[in-house]
Amino acid sequence: MHSSDLQTVAIKLAERSYHIAIRGSLFDNPLSYAELPNAHSVLIVTNTTVGPLYAERLQRALSGKYPRIHTVVLPDGEVFKTWESLNLIFDALLSHGCDRKTLLFALGGGVVGDMAGFAAASFMRGVPFVQVPTTLLAQVDSSVGGKTAINHPLGKNMIGAFYQPLKVVCDLDTLKTLPARELSAGLAEVIKYGPIADMDFLAWLEANMDAVLAREPAALAHVVKRSCEIKADVVGQDERESGLRAILNFGHTFGHAIEAGLGYGEWLHGEAVGCGMVMAAHLSQRLGLVDAFFVNRLVHLIQKAGLPIKAPSLSDADNAGRYLELMRLDKKSEAGEIKFVVIEQPGRAAVHGAPDDVVRKVIDACCVA
Repeated sequence: MHSSDLQTVAIKLAERSYHIAIRGSLFDNPLSYAELPNAHSVLIVTNTTVGPLYAERLQRALSGKYPRIHTVVLPDGEVFKTWESLNLIFDALLSHGCDRKTLLFALGGGVVGDMAGFAAASFMRGVPFVQVPTTLLAQVDSSVGGKTAINHPLGKNMIGAFYQPLKVVCDLDTLKTLPARELSAGLAEVIKYGPIADMDFLAWLEANMDAVLAREPAALAHVVKRSCEIKADVVGQDERESGLRAILNFGHTFGHAIEAGLGYGEWLHGEAVGCGMVMAAHLSQRLGLVDAFFVNRLVHLIQKAGLPIKAPSLSDADNAGRYLELMRLDKKSEAGEIKFVVIEQPGRAAVHGAPDDVVRKVIDACCVA
């Protein structure tokens, strides 16, 4: 795949279908937005990091089509994925006299995308929005599939809505300015697609991780396109996570506990998910589903991507108990039973419960002493 070719991936959801555009030099090209509906005004939602880099360029790209372009700049970071930040978007929409045809543009990473999407779902009971993800994690995961949310002190993404964008514009050039830590965090959501759905992709990542970390354009183009294809296939079958879509949460039950237990923002979401995949792989092995060779292979790739493979301790008194307490608050738990995404066999995942004593052994084995 050549990085200069425009790639598209379709999300097939009947009347809510849309496509993901993938290439360099996309987000500031007016043609990227030509097919979008007309509107009296638009609101660009961005943050203090991305705004200075890209907001003016997006404004220029939209200026020929939209007469009034407003921008709201949110504080940057998972710790600000809150009611207060969400209200800044509503403040901007209302103070500028925006109406139900107003179009929102989410310009930033996963936090911006989640909050702009939730605001779009809620304002006047729903206005259209477009995802313009600028991080690898957002391009391969959070901007795709219509999950929007904010965090609550007791749990991550507990308040939100399923709400699909009109389009996703993945400009690979924005990855050039991404800090190395953020690139690695995004790779956690890339790596997960291998064990849950495509072991050939996992093998490709093993062979090409150096090229990906070096940000070679063709390697990044393949990473984003294949990740979006796998997610599109899953979301197309199960938009609202009643069954199959839950496999996309591989590593997330443990990972969300790490984020909540340390305090949001201490570890990046992708770092927590990478470590969570290590723990979920060990759980899969203890349940007799996969062998040690598979676990070691996955752990090695996660480490090669620059992600942590040892989980933090969340309590001096009863670390495993603290993990279990936090995981019971996860929105995937049912009647107090924690649900884990496990690997049934390499390339296929499923949702399982697990005895507390087995989970405790996994936590004890995977956490720093």
